[in-house]
Amino acid sequence: MELFHNDWDEVLKDVTNTKEFYNTMVLAKKAYTETTVFPPKEHIFEALKLTSYKDTKVVIVGQDPYHGTGEAHGLSFSVRPGIKVPPYLQNIYKEIYSDLGIIEPRNCGDLTKWAKEGVLLLNSILTVEKDKAGSHSKLGWEFFTDSIIKKLNEKKEPVVFILWGAFARSKKFYITNPIHYIIESPHPSPFSANSGFFGSKPFSKTNKFLTEHNLKPIDWQL
Repeated sequence: MELFHNDWDEVLKDVTNTKEFYNTMVLAKKAYTETTVFPPKEHIFEALKLTSYKDTKVVIVGQDPYHGTGEAHGLSFSVRPGIKVPPYLQNIYKEIYSDLGIIEPRNCGDLTKWAKEGVLLLNSILTVEKDKAGSHSKLGWEFFTDSIIKKLNEKKEPVVFILWGAFARSKKFYITNPIHYIIESPHPSPFSANSGFFGSKPFSKTNKFLTEHNLKPIDWQL
């Protein structure tokens, strides 16, 4: 069964063939028929479709999709074109400017270009009910997305894991291979960004690490 249309299908076949994954998909399908759920069904696995296993150089871990109408499209921290840039992402843009001097487009929160650069924008929970943050935390998605992190941990090429906030930082448990690089800080939320997110320089640190390992750095300019 091809879900992702790239090498993730082979890498994750032992996961997608499990009862746990099947049960999650059944529950998600039911939710889409009973309530308004984001992202649209065709974008649930967008992060994996856009960034293959082989091409993944950086992972930015989010919690669950934005729950407002028209926002989520399957990439952590990213919103569809034409949607107002959310506060989390505004703070990420501020840090990019402080860190690298890059001015991101004020009216665009679509991070698809980063995904195509090799940045896996992975939410741990892949669906959410409209206006109810965290509402699908019990569907079993974390079995699947934790497995993705475990598979990336097995890579023989170095990967940068960017973990913002306590939820994302809890995923350190699965990152045991010493060739990888973990960057962690408080979340870019307006409630915590001033507590250590601002000034953490994750973007320059990422590119320095990639360059030192003979990997092409990420072009963070959207």
